[in-house]
Amino acid sequence: MSSDAKERMLRRAAKDILSGMTVNLGIGLPTEVLQYVAPDMPVCLHSENGIAGVGPSRSYDEADRNLIDAGGAYVSRVAGTAFFDSAVSFSIVRSGRLDLTMLGAFEVAANGDLANWIIPGKFSPGMGGAIELAQKARQVAVVMMHTDRKGNPKILPQCTLPLTAKGRVNRIYTDMALFDVRDGTLHLVEIADGVSLDELKAATAADFTIPDHDLPVF
Repeated sequence: MSSDAKERMLRRAAKDILSGMTVNLGIGLPTEVLQYVAPDMPVCLHSENGIAGVGPSRSYDEADRNLIDAGGAYVSRVAGTAFFDSAVSFSIVRSGRLDLTMLGAFEVAANGDLANWIIPGKFSPGMGGAIELAQKARQVAVVMMHTDRKGNPKILPQCTLPLTAKGRVNRIYTDMALFDVRDGTLHLVEIADGVSLDELKAATAADFTIPDHDLPVF
């Protein structure tokens, strides 16, 4: 994925974080969405390690060494930032108070199944917070590269890896396109600048519905 394609994807995902939302950004690419959210946007960013009100990321030289997000990245505070233990943090998740979570993924199925916690045979520290986030957030989005490092599609008819959640993904952002999952089927919503429909079809293992109007480009 080129740096331009990655930036466009992250900027597009950030546009869907709206004023007044409480949002969790998962480890990996989703945490990078934060840098494209306007600093004065009145949103509450939640981190499952115990922060509500996550501010912009900080470099090592600028950082408070005690202030990290769930992925271990240095972050900052904003006005009203609150800190709490893991029990309170996951009570926020389990009680359905998150308007949106953005998660990374190894695979996503056309019906919204999500696989993002383990590749069999490779080390994983466990399911982590993703299994709770995917089950309980009001909206679940995936931010990921369209294919893996070998060029294999990551959007599939069915997931081949152990599932994190069944049928919970509502929206998928990749470096090639934006899809919605509606009633268990995959719908193309927008396409990345410079990507043709033929290229997108070749890189997507699952079938998807193409709208009968001109596709918006991001």
